[in-house]
Amino acid sequence: MTVHTKSNTPGAESGAVASDADPVRPLRADAQRNYERLVAAARTVFARTGGGASMDAIAKEAGVGVGTLYRHFPKRIDVVEAVYREDVDELVAVAESVATDLEPWPALVSWLEAFVRYASGKRRFLTELQEAFEKNPELRVASRERIELAVSVVLARAQQAGEVRTDVDGPDLMQLLGSMCMSATLTPDQSNRLLLMIEDGLRPPAMQ
Repeated sequence: MTVHTKSNTPGAESGAVASDADPVRPLRADAQRNYERLVAAARTVFARTGGGASMDAIAKEAGVGVGTLYRHFPKRIDVVEAVYREDVDELVAVAESVATDLEPWPALVSWLEAFVRYASGKRRFLTELQEAFEKNPELRVASRERIELAVSVVLARAQQAGEVRTDVDGPDLMQLLGSMCMSATLTPDQSNRLLLMIEDGLRPPAMQ
């Protein structure tokens, strides 16, 4: 789990979200637990009601007072950004895990499935996430770079094993997945079928 750090924002307690440029220090253990509980609760509430969910609903889901929520996240957009950062962290961690534990092709498939789940969750608060990107453009750039690096790891292993065609790279694959996953009308059944088509298209011609 990523250790989150303190902001220099006036009035913010040690659980507040910090920008990458801020001097930081580790959270106290109790503040870290509250931070993690709030982010998990926000993810659950967003999945249930969308990005417009109230701060009160998030605090209630986390089992803390709303004052605790506001000390960690002064604005709702701060919660959205925190959930997104955690989601990217988890997606990168999946790439590291499957590259260690699975053979090249199953590792790639597992990561692609994880990406589809990640993208599906992001659609639930896309408007709020766009606001977060406008507030912090570096968030979009850094996250895209981390995701492309993650997919490149599992993709390169599969290519080296002869399981995937060599004329495709990480950004190519992100274009395919992004176009599919961000469709507002995409159903789970369509998602599964389209992902299988993408996987089939990644195979070398001799294996198709």
